[in-house]
Amino acid sequence: MSFDLVIENGLVIDGTGAAGKYASVGVTGTKITAIGDLSVTDTKRKIDASGHVVSPGFIDTHAHSDGALLNDGQHAEGVRQGITTEIVGPDGLTYAPLPREQYLMYRQYLSGLLGLPPEDLDMSSISSALDNYHHKTAPNVAMFLGHGPIRLGAVGMEDVPLRGEVLKRATRTMEESFEQGACGFATGLSYYPNSFSDSEELVQLCKVAARYDKAFSIHTRNHNTDRAYFGGGVEEALEIGRRSGVKVHIEHYRTSASNAGQVDQIMEPIERAKSDGVDVTLELYPYPVGSGHPLSHFPSWFHEGGTEVALRRLADSETKAMLIRELESRDSEILHNYSWTWIASDANRHYEGMSFGDVAAERGTSIEQMICEVMLEERFSCGLRGVPPQSARLWRAVEEDVMSLLDRPDYMVGSDAIPVGGLQHPRAWGTFPRILGRLRRRHGYPVEQVVQRLTQNPARRFGLAERGEIREGFKADICIFDPEMINDLSSFEDPMMHPIGIPHVLVNGQSVVENSECTGIMSGEGIRAV
Repeated sequence: MSFDLVIENGLVIDGTGAAGKYASVGVTGTKITAIGDLSVTDTKRKIDASGHVVSPGFIDTHAHSDGALLNDGQHAEGVRQGITTEIVGPDGLTYAPLPREQYLMYRQYLSGLLGLPPEDLDMSSISSALDNYHHKTAPNVAMFLGHGPIRLGAVGMEDVPLRGEVLKRATRTMEESFEQGACGFATGLSYYPNSFSDSEELVQLCKVAARYDKAFSIHTRNHNTDRAYFGGGVEEALEIGRRSGVKVHIEHYRTSASNAGQVDQIMEPIERAKSDGVDVTLELYPYPVGSGHPLSHFPSWFHEGGTEVALRRLADSETKAMLIRELESRDSEILHNYSWTWIASDANRHYEGMSFGDVAAERGTSIEQMICEVMLEERFSCGLRGVPPQSARLWRAVEEDVMSLLDRPDYMVGSDAIPVGGLQHPRAWGTFPRILGRLRRRHGYPVEQVVQRLTQNPARRFGLAERGEIREGFKADICIFDPEMINDLSSFEDPMMHPIGIPHVLVNGQSVVENSECTGIMSGEGIRAV
């Protein structure tokens, strides 16, 4: 028997949670074709994995790399973590399915989160969007159907509920998108136009997802809470699951600096919903603060009409004064704990890495006014991140909670990576090796269990066929790592640092990382979920 590649002498951890075993893995073309003693076989190439684990490649359930991958398909910050599949479109913030005019509007609107990909792309359907990535990126790309594009296609950037004919139009688009391979339906109810919805709209849309056996991935609501069951939050998400029958997947659900140590409390509504028959999974990342874009702090009325209308509001002195007052009354304390991660213009780029307070002082104005001015100057092409707690003990408490939650079989890992800007959040560069390395070793969790959360769990939840396991006939998406060496090096001070201990990564049988360096091979596929 002959192979294109044999990986020998490694501890094969297959992604199922079963104990690892020493074996060779044979790869032919894009697939794993044999596992066992392959010492007498013929092969074009060998990798000696002595002292290393051979595992399925990792699947990131929450990647805001939609735009970054279109600008740089190598995606070193992802594949060098062992990520072989990125699921883009979480929070319902993505580009497809949108006709050209709406794509260009939403591209600019989301640029603080997703960067600025090329203008001349076909995003009119899930199928055409996946084609933009197919064999043009190092990792595979799977795609959520986003609530944002669904609403834009039905009613534009307007504050109206989806009912009647516009709801029928939205459901037809959903059906077409699931048939073309969307891996789930996602919304983020801190963002627009998603937050113009009410709970009843989401129930009706989720009934479509349920018919196609697709999961509903949700960033829970904190905007327009008067429109939501139970005032939003996780209770709204679970009630949508009860009423629609959809499988619920709750994004970045973990403790943070404000509630560290309260794992039992945050899981109580989850357990209650499960006892009612709701199918719930969850995800997390291992940091106490997050990142995003400033638009999520602006009131609902600001977003109506789309990008150019909103920019005109910022340019109008009277409207800007009203916005500043709202920011001061709503989110002032939160805004004082941010720094800029990305600024598009050369004139303001030195703000990257500066706290909002320092930038405001440099400009001689308040933080709230500074945000409005910078957003106008950058046409929304600016991103932010939280300031981490100073207490090492608080950091450790959050990390203890992260590993406690990952001990549950219903959890997986989503980095929430925003790989845009000069001083990014370290989660874009270190989430997976941080969990599999320092946190697993510190807390004594079995490597087989942690690998399962990163591989088989998401593959099964989101319909990624022939992925997530080392199994004959499955795609050869493989990560080879040193279980004692693997570690993240990215930090809030120096986030854009690659991890150590991951010498080889294969995507569809091709080496995208070899000897800890990217090869430039673009073997990733646009995955049509089943």
